[in-house]
Formats: sequence, C-alpha cells, structure tokens
Amino acid sequence: MARCYCHWRRLLICLCTPCILLVLMFIYVTVMVSLNMTAAAGGETSVWVTKTDRVHFIASGTYTIEGLAPLPKTFWDPHPHSGALWNHLQLVIDRHYNPILSPKNTERGTINTSHESLLQQSFSTAHYWENMTEFAKLPQQMQNFASNMHKRDYPILIQPNVTCGAGAEEEEEPPLLLLAIKTTEENYENRQAIRESWGQVGWVAGRRQDSGGGRGESVGKKSGGYVRRVFLLGRTNHKEQGAYTELLQQESQRYGDILQWDFTDSFFNLTLKDVLFWGWFSHHCDRTHFIFKGDDDIFVNIPAMIDYLQDQLQKPKAHKAMRDFMVGDVIGAAQPIREYKSKYFVPASFYKGFYPAYAGGGGVVYSGLLTKRLNIISKSIHLFPIDDVYVGMCMIRLKAYPIHNPAFLTFDFPGKEESKPCAYHTILLVHKRIPSQIVTLWARLKDTKTQCLNVTLRNKTNKHKNRNIAPKKS
Repeated sequence: MARCYCHWRRLLICLCTPCILLVLMFIYVTVMVSLNMTAAAGGETSVWVTKTDRVHFIASGTYTIEGLAPLPKTFWDPHPHSGALWNHLQLVIDRHYNPILSPKNTERGTINTSHESLLQQSFSTAHYWENMTEFAKLPQQMQNFASNMHKRDYPILIQPNVTCGAGAEEEEEPPLLLLAIKTTEENYENRQAIRESWGQVGWVAGRRQDSGGGRGESVGKKSGGYVRRVFLLGRTNHKEQGAYTELLQQESQRYGDILQWDFTDSFFNLTLKDVLFWGWFSHHCDRTHFIFKGDDDIFVNIPAMIDYLQDQLQKPKAHKAMRDFMVGDVIGAAQPIREYKSKYFVPASFYKGFYPAYAGGGGVVYSGLLTKRLNIISKSIHLFPIDDVYVGMCMIRLKAYPIHNPAFLTFDFPGKEESKPCAYHTILLVHKRIPSQIVTLWARLKDTKTQCLNVTLRNKTNKHKNRNIAPKKS
C-alpha cells in the first residue's frame, strides 16, 4: 500500500509541477505588462500629461482601476466614429503619439512647434474627406472652417504698446490678473464700457477691507492686485474695413490694449483667438498669475474676483494646483447641436461623440501656468469650430478638469434673483449685458458697496450643470 501511495504522489508531482510553473509565469508576465503600461498610461481618454514640456500618451477608449493598467473598452477600433472628419483627423495625431502603435517614434516624448506640421500632414491621410458627399451639403461657414482648420500661422497686425497688455505702470509685484476680452472691430462701445467700468487697469482694490496694509505697504494684508487688459480681435470682412482699421489704430495708440491678428473674424474663428492668445501669452506674460478670458458683453464683479483669486493663491500647495486651475460655469455631458439653423450646428459628418466637460466661454478664469500648458498641447489637437468645446478638448488631454463655480452666471440670473438689492455682489460675472447696462451696473456696485459688504458669493449648484445645450448663450 505504501509503495502504491508513493507512486501516485510522484505522478501528481510530475503532472502538477508544469502547471504551477505556467501559472507563476503567467502572473509574472501579467504584472510586468501592467507595470509597463501603467508607466505609459493611466487616463480616461487620449491624454498627454505635460511636465517640463515632456508628455506621454494615454490611449483612447480606456478606463482605469487603481493599481492596475488601463483596460480597453474596445481594442483599437480601426474606424472609430466612421465618417466624421474631425475624429478621423485627430485619430491620425493620436496614433502618432501612441507608443504602442508608433514604437519607433523618437519625437513622441515632446510636443513643440515643429509638430504643428503634423496637423497639416494628417490631412493627406484623410483622402476620403475631399470627396465626401456630405461636405458639399455643409453650411458655407463650416466648409470654410474645415478647409482652413489646419492653419495657425497668422501675423499680428496690432499689439499692445506695453508687454503683456495695458496697465503695467508702477507695478510693485507680478500682475494678479490679465483681462483677455474677445471682441470685434465694430464693437468699440463694448470695449469702452469695459474700460470705464470693471475693466480698469493698474492697482485694483478688492472687495474686502484692508487689515492694516494698503497699496505699496508691507504691513498687513493688501486687498487688491495689479490688473492688465488686452482685447483680442481678428480682421473684419466688411465694406468699411479701411475705416474700421484706421479707427482701431487710433484706439490702440490711445489705450494700448489692442491685440489683432490677420485672420477673418467669425464665430468659428473664435477658437483661433484662444490658440493665438495662448502663444502670445507664453512669450510675453511670464509672471502673470491668472487670465480672465471673456466676451465683450459680460459684466464682472472685479473686486470680488480679485479677492477670490487672492484666496486661491493662499491655499496650501497653491503652486501645484495652479498647473491645472480653471474655474467657470462648467457644462458636462453636452452633445453637438444637430439643428441646421443653429449657429452651433455641428453635423455628424464633421464630429461624433459627446463633448468633454468645458467652462462656458462667456467668461472663464485660468492660471498663467495652465495657459502655457494649453499652448503646448494645442499644437497636437485639431481646431474645433466651438471655442468653449475646444478648450475642453485641450484640458482633458492634459488630464485637467475645470472647477464649477455657481458665481459664474454665463446663462444669467435664475428666476427673480437679480431683483435682490445685493444680487450683483453675490456673483463673479454675468452674461450678457449691453454697454449702457455695464456702466450702470458698475456704478450701482460701487454705490451699494457698504450696504452689501457682508454678502457672500452665491453657492447654489446650477440645476443645468449637466445639459444638452448650446455651448454658450448668444
């Protein structure tokens, strides 16, 4: 019996040992592959994470489990969003930076200006779009955009007479805020209303009272900061273009806050203003902490904005947080507008899928550090005709997410809230207002300062935070 038992034991050992070794080998290979993939990936979409201008690619269509490598929802679909021009062109760029699909690509670690040519090269791989029957059916504005969406080399026609915008005189510390306002040549009244009200430059006091210190003093806490201003314009395609150009030159000489490029100003070209501004800022505004980017028909509670931004700089690990800092009225889970008559119309032949979370473009604040990162990442992302959405596309590829703040009212006050005496002291901005209203509201804000001194910013969560609506109110 003992001899039989030994026989079966040797037999089991001979049979099980190879199986055990195979299992151990499988576990080892799985762990090593997971570690390698984790080093090169770890996001929810196509992402490049910038660190001292170094980036790495995170494959699209993945989700992550903490401690494990990303798992693909679908494995390298060769025709994702088939028939959508933008998706196809962007796929070419994404695959260029993908270390799995392009293992011999020595350039994938860094995005620089030479990579802008890759945007143009991607068009040569999309032969089908030139013959796409749907293209001829698009509105002329969309056809014009699609034909020129790879172009970004537009010279500056007018630029501020002071580095990084008007308002640099006698600054005793780095500028807290640069106001970058999108406007058009004919909207002089809008620009003038902003200059005379919330858009004043130089030292701007906050809403809070000083605690012993003041401008230029080192004792106590200063409630305020230095503000600069620049208006962003393209070129108006108008019969009276010559007259507008001459007037704009005179305006620039007087105020020194005009930044104009040589491209046609249109709704779809608002994205160009973002991209070109990021490049300009990165070269001229090294020390500016924050940028407020908005339209020329908004009202901003600038004293409250000053205090809010000063608070951000006082938070623990503020410098690290500033790498990704963007705040506004965040819109999530939005879909393209498919109504042909809408100014936001984006056909399925051009783009398919949901939009990423983005801050409404009526008014948004982001850090100077993030601006420079956006400038880098935008060189690898095709332009999109809706500027708000494009900024969201750039943000998600940086693995950064905008912060929602209910005090940003890009869709106006809800209900009868505006009728309250201190309503405008509870907000950071509201969209949209005509020039005469902007001037009146600014005067009212100052007149009620003492009365509304203890009022706090509104913190009610907007009911329409996640919505399927147009990117911003028009």
